[in-house]
Amino acid sequence: MFKKVLVANRGEIAVRIIRTLKEMGIKTVAIYSPADQDSLHVQLADQAVCVGGNRAADSYLNVKSILAAAVGTGADAIHPGFGFLSENSQFAKLCKQCGITFIGPEPETIELVGNKANARMQMQQSNVPVIPGSRGFIMDVADAMEIANQVGYPVMLKAAAGGGGKGIRMVASAAEMEKSFQQAQQEAKSSFGDDRMYLEKVMQNVKHLEVQIFRDQAGHCVYYPERDCSVQRNKQKMIEESPCSLLTPAERTKLGEIAVKAANSLDYVNTGTIEFLMDQGHHFYFMEMNTRIQVEHTVSEMVTGTDIVAAQVKVANGEALPFAQEDLQAHGYSIECRLNAEDPENDFHPAAGKIDYLYLPSGTLGVRIDTELYPQASISPFYDSMVAKIVSWGPDRKAAIAKMKRILNEFVIHGVKTNLEFHRAFLNDTVFLKDQVSTDYLEKKFLPKWKKEQ
Repeated sequence: MFKKVLVANRGEIAVRIIRTLKEMGIKTVAIYSPADQDSLHVQLADQAVCVGGNRAADSYLNVKSILAAAVGTGADAIHPGFGFLSENSQFAKLCKQCGITFIGPEPETIELVGNKANARMQMQQSNVPVIPGSRGFIMDVADAMEIANQVGYPVMLKAAAGGGGKGIRMVASAAEMEKSFQQAQQEAKSSFGDDRMYLEKVMQNVKHLEVQIFRDQAGHCVYYPERDCSVQRNKQKMIEESPCSLLTPAERTKLGEIAVKAANSLDYVNTGTIEFLMDQGHHFYFMEMNTRIQVEHTVSEMVTGTDIVAAQVKVANGEALPFAQEDLQAHGYSIECRLNAEDPENDFHPAAGKIDYLYLPSGTLGVRIDTELYPQASISPFYDSMVAKIVSWGPDRKAAIAKMKRILNEFVIHGVKTNLEFHRAFLNDTVFLKDQVSTDYLEKKFLPKWKKEQ
């Protein structure tokens, strides 16, 4: 087993990874910027190394400095968490060249799947259902218009190397195509250094479901119960649930088998998540694959009683999967709310500041709060606004929601604006309670009404 692991991340996910590594008896190395020198992940790690300036490009994306920290501290593996370098194939290659294990899939897999258009083509070749649209890259506006005319408007232009809602534009008609194409392509180039685009038909009134798979080096593959990630704003998930209450056991099995088929076609190793859209007829369509642990892995752990990070480490070390498919049945129901430091009254603009007072309502069965926060902790303006993940578990969806409402009502944070009131309001929304939320419901229906009431 690894003796020492460097965690190439920050915030709550770094804290979460370090805690599991400590339970496994593995020494930990944290990296940080000056803005994060007093952060919880730095305090919890056995060693900590400053890897550059406050800007992410100077620190958490500074490949040379991070690898130097790993070599200098004697780390024999690196866990990338999510975001930052977690899906950077070049970083994974350089880890291997330095004799350091990258806890994740092979660099070649990251490179193939990281390009959304290439992943789409791979799924088409493997007979995995995909959203109607382009088969490869779109070369120019004329190419985009031809495909859009074939599948029908509205369509979605997407950056092939994209993620996080960057390089995406919805096009309602041919008249909008040229301007939208140029804007999306320019954003893709500035965000990812790659201006290649692809196109998909906009599927309306759909749910966003995802399936986490796990595959070891011997080719054994399993899938977790699906997660419903339909509550979204600006293509960013805000609330996640597992499992989806609308699926039958047979549909759950079918979706899982599709995900395993996709993973096997890639000869995938370690964990990853395959994202789908589900229409009103409960047909599933491949969207993309993320070659890393997800923010919302917590709800999968809650309903299966497994530690996904521990399994990642074991599989990266060449061990067999620590669980079989029958061990990954959904027991009960789990919900996660992402607590962000942002101002909902100011179009959810990111907020920064110092935590004056904090009360975390933990201590009962079925409550989990993953966070970097503590009293007097500072939230800097340099990084993602998510500061905590509030997770509940119950024997069924109704019980999980009731528990989450209680947690949110007890949760107290002073000193910085958050989206806590939004979550409290949304969990009382009738459409949400009936599990009828589609991917566009939050932005088109709930938020306009809620802002007016506010």
